[in-house]
Amino acid sequence: MQWQTAPQAPRIAALQMTSTERVEENLQRAGELIAEAARQGVQLAALPEYFPLLHRDEQEKARIAEDDGDGPIQAFLAEQARQYGIWLVGGSIPLKTSQPDKVYNSLVVYGPDGRRVGRYDKIHLFGFHRGEEHYDEGASIVAGQQPLVIDTPFARIGFGICYDLRFPELFRGMDHIDLLITPAAFTVPTGRDHWELLCRARAVENLCYLLAPAQAGHHPSGRRTYGHSMLVDPWGKVQAIQADGEGVVAAVMDQSRIEEVRTQLPALEHRRLSCR
Repeated sequence: MQWQTAPQAPRIAALQMTSTERVEENLQRAGELIAEAARQGVQLAALPEYFPLLHRDEQEKARIAEDDGDGPIQAFLAEQARQYGIWLVGGSIPLKTSQPDKVYNSLVVYGPDGRRVGRYDKIHLFGFHRGEEHYDEGASIVAGQQPLVIDTPFARIGFGICYDLRFPELFRGMDHIDLLITPAAFTVPTGRDHWELLCRARAVENLCYLLAPAQAGHHPSGRRTYGHSMLVDPWGKVQAIQADGEGVVAAVMDQSRIEEVRTQLPALEHRRLSCR
């Protein structure tokens, strides 16, 4: 299947989920949201971090982890992309490492023909300690090493996952990207104070759109996530947002808006220090 040329202003979508402890249930719900996004005419849809599983036992990620390029979760994503003829971003899935009790937290990207075109392993691992609330991704996840940028017919896209949003040097080093996609599962305390701030800042710094699909609500695991999936434009304005509940957050990404902002404020050309 050959990829069709996207329209001048493609429609893109963040899919917001409240993932459970059952992989089959989560894949079914993801499929329903992808189908809804396709009905809305999107060229690209992105799922949130941990979309196939949010479990109270962190070691469950290792038990469902797949070999790179092979497994039911990856097959599901490939088939969904092919079926609807869209670019599909699997927010993050667990892939095996050389350590049996640890995984990579991996974002995988599929083209409209169902073939995988990119993989990004989360580089920055979240740690948070406040009272009884405690997170340490390093206990079950191996950090990635390389950023990911891919070119599509409608945008040059860079990727990050959740906690990566706090590290602007990762994205600035990508250089002249049109769209950042940052799937997440932000906690409520950090999300309430920092989520929108970070999303808008990364868009403004890079003079690009930012699409942020998120986990939202009370999960059967007992975890609560902040939601507020959104699309932010290059001037930092939120174009579409969904605070709570599952759903499709779709809006148009206008390439001419990127060009307009970069002409008015050529900050990327004014840099004097390198991130590389």
